[in-house]
Amino acid sequence: MEILQLARELCAELQKDERYLDYVAARDANDADEDLQNKIGEFNLVRMSLDNELAKEKRDEGKIKELNEKLRRVYTAVMDTEAMINYNNKKQALDELIGKIDTLISKTCNGEDPLTCEISHSCGGSCSSCGGCH
Repeated sequence: MEILQLARELCAELQKDERYLDYVAARDANDADEDLQNKIGEFNLVRMSLDNELAKEKRDEGKIKELNEKLRRVYTAVMDTEAMINYNNKKQALDELIGKIDTLISKTCNGEDPLTCEISHSCGGSCSSCGGCH
């Protein structure tokens, strides 16, 4: 069987995995959450206003400070919603699964036995010695 066909089959199985299904449900719930979408829209408008102010030759530092504070408040309001917390948790679980798949592929490409190599790892914070997490 062709390797890309096997990869397609892996991806089809990934889309059946509970972590993927949970992520999609959380993403769709966020997309349908009108209050959350309004907060995200407000965040984007404040960010654009801040970007515009920062691009000016003669900046108003008071306005920049005010917009930065507002941006932080709106960001916190978005990220502290139950829907966004749920989404981030589900996304993290899916990212961890994809990271393990990526680690397995990377280790296999480096000559390790795909059937026995260790695919879990703990992050020490330094990417320079990392075998891959995402």
